[in-house]
Amino acid sequence: MYGTQGTERRRRIIIAEFVLAALGGIAVGLYLLLAAGGAAIVIGVVAIGVGVNYVPLAAHAISLRAPATLRAELAGSDVRGELRRYSVSQFWVFVPFLFAVLALAQRR
Repeated sequence: MYGTQGTERRRRIIIAEFVLAALGGIAVGLYLLLAAGGAAIVIGVVAIGVGVNYVPLAAHAISLRAPATLRAELAGSDVRGELRRYSVSQFWVFVPFLFAVLALAQRR
């Protein structure tokens, strides 16, 4: 959400990316489940799982859209260090349903 500049445009792009990924992943997955058979069913479930992973990411991004809220969240953080760490760990989003399960577990 912040990157190296912390611009309003960057926040909007990231929110749009997360919301579209959630909607698109779920839509493609449902299409594959309903219209195809065989291996496409497995791919459909994976696509739905990845799309569902983006739902908590989108919700969190939306909650941080106000500049003051984002600044408060980042207070005391090493932004550049976190950018490097998240560059590698962002691939966990492709584990179907992982972020959704983690988000639910975090709420408890």
